[in-house]
Amino acid sequence: MFKASLLSLLSVVSFTSYASSMQALSGYWQYDDYLKAYPKQKALTEQLSTVVRENPTPITVTQDKPITISVVYPGHQISDYWSRNIKAFEKRLEKIGIRYSINQVFTRPSVDVRQQSLSLLAAVKNKSDYLIFTLDSTRHRKFVEHVMSSTDTKLILQNITTPVKAWEDRQPFMYVGFDHLNGTKMLEDYYKTNIKDDSRYSVLYFSEGYISNARGDTFIEEMSRNSSFKLSSSFYTTATRESGYQAAMNALEKDSSLSFMYACSTDVALGAADALSTLGRQDVVINGWGGGTAELEAITRGDLDVTVMRMNDDIGIAMAEAIKWDLEGKPVPQVYSGDFELVTSHDSAEKIKELEKRAFRYSGQ
Repeated sequence: MFKASLLSLLSVVSFTSYASSMQALSGYWQYDDYLKAYPKQKALTEQLSTVVRENPTPITVTQDKPITISVVYPGHQISDYWSRNIKAFEKRLEKIGIRYSINQVFTRPSVDVRQQSLSLLAAVKNKSDYLIFTLDSTRHRKFVEHVMSSTDTKLILQNITTPVKAWEDRQPFMYVGFDHLNGTKMLEDYYKTNIKDDSRYSVLYFSEGYISNARGDTFIEEMSRNSSFKLSSSFYTTATRESGYQAAMNALEKDSSLSFMYACSTDVALGAADALSTLGRQDVVINGWGGGTAELEAITRGDLDVTVMRMNDDIGIAMAEAIKWDLEGKPVPQVYSGDFELVTSHDSAEKIKELEKRAFRYSGQ
């Protein structure tokens, strides 16, 4: 299926074995630990969680002018998380009556480095009121530090819910997303419950960076600490379907006795499912990560066995409500994580439809 690109991928996909780090996120506050350490923040986060689940209420102040928002997202993926997120964000802004102008740029994860840099610099130059970005690499971190130290732009870091400890004195406006550790824990519990002890497995990472650490390294840590499962191999990918395919093929060539593969993202999971189909290895269990439309369709077909499904639109709504609170002069929580639900290939079509209605309540319209 992907023969034309396999040879070229061999030169760009970085492979590693036994990439477990016993301090996978040592430079970050874990979400639950942060909220326990800062009770006032916990109260604000809980208040925002309540508002996100409720119907929208109009902003209580009059704006002098529209706010300006810049969004730079790694949205060119099979996963529809990012595109749905921005749709929910804009719909909630409109429903609560915030006047705004938005400039959004979608890039490819780990690839469009120059485009990301130019878009971020333009956002700073134009003095955007709010900048929504992510944090996955050292390069991202340096830019974030520049924005926080030398501009008045308020930075919302998306897809990260673990505050950076080194930024204790100057944190971004907000961290928001679905906590990777909590989602990973749900998948750990699934594998421990449904796969027999002493089984062998492989980890198919995202590209090198924070997401691989948060979803991949923490999975390996927990599985090695509290179970008898054996890590056979682990592979970094370029976060694409093709590289997921190649990593899965390599994992099975290295060890044909694998019982399951733990995939760290949608595109990687779907590529691995392609490889299992090519090899006729329906006995190998494979998970998705995120539960977007492509994953749910794959689960319905039986191509994926399980996923942890984000209640996707929570995050777009949370960002809009946080901006509303800021404009109203109210304190905004430092961190917010949306809700997850576990979905398996054994779940009924009716259950999945109900979860879709909840998760995509704005972006599905």
